[in-house]
Amino acid sequence: MLSGDSIDVSIVVPAFNEERRLGRTVNVLIEYFRGRSLRFEVILVDDGSRDSTLDLMRGFAAANAAVKVVSLASNRGKGRATAAGVMITRGAIVLTTDADLSTPIDEFDKLLAQLAGGADIAIASRAAAASVIAVGQPSYRVMMGRAFNRIVQLLLLPGIKDTQCGFKLYQGPIARELFGSSRIDGFAFDVEILVLAVRLRYRVCEVAVRWENSPDSRVSPVRHSLEMLRDVLRLRLSLARIRREPEPALIGVDQGA
Repeated sequence: MLSGDSIDVSIVVPAFNEERRLGRTVNVLIEYFRGRSLRFEVILVDDGSRDSTLDLMRGFAAANAAVKVVSLASNRGKGRATAAGVMITRGAIVLTTDADLSTPIDEFDKLLAQLAGGADIAIASRAAAASVIAVGQPSYRVMMGRAFNRIVQLLLLPGIKDTQCGFKLYQGPIARELFGSSRIDGFAFDVEILVLAVRLRYRVCEVAVRWENSPDSRVSPVRHSLEMLRDVLRLRLSLARIRREPEPALIGVDQGA
């Protein structure tokens, strides 16, 4: 894709207390991208973990020059951890993914195809008609997720059905621009990033993927849901203070399996 010493793709993996799952994830990512004609880097971000996550990350970095580690001194939240990782990337494109690989890395090509077709950002969507939910969430989480997405569509992002899937692919300069402007530290950072993208007229495409729930979720159904709702409302109020808003970018939905 590129020449010289450039990086084709940067993969950013934020993690908090992920000592049990992170090792497999990093090995899968390295094996996958080594098998591609892409120069890559894996950015592991420790969000103030209290277990051996950081030691595990440092072990991978010592053994593989493609792996880099960012360490936050305290637990700041997934949004701040992701931003810290994105801001040191060098890739022409930037992939953000969860530490549990709920969206398998094999789905990468679907998002890459959208960028090749002209999109600036391709986001995995569990809500697209052709998505495959191999392992579903508990019913209460499904209902809470749908309610949150309905609020987000009503207040901020009409047309985007799933802002919260962690598997997203960006043109590199755009990722660094957006995350450099982000202010939300918690799980609602995805909403803020997409709002910024739409306001800047970047082309966002929602892509159907295969996804499976991880039972060891780091999301508290009560505390984090309330924090996300608070952040969304604050974001809407901040936008209301801006007198003149640009027309939103066209958002496409890829329904392919």
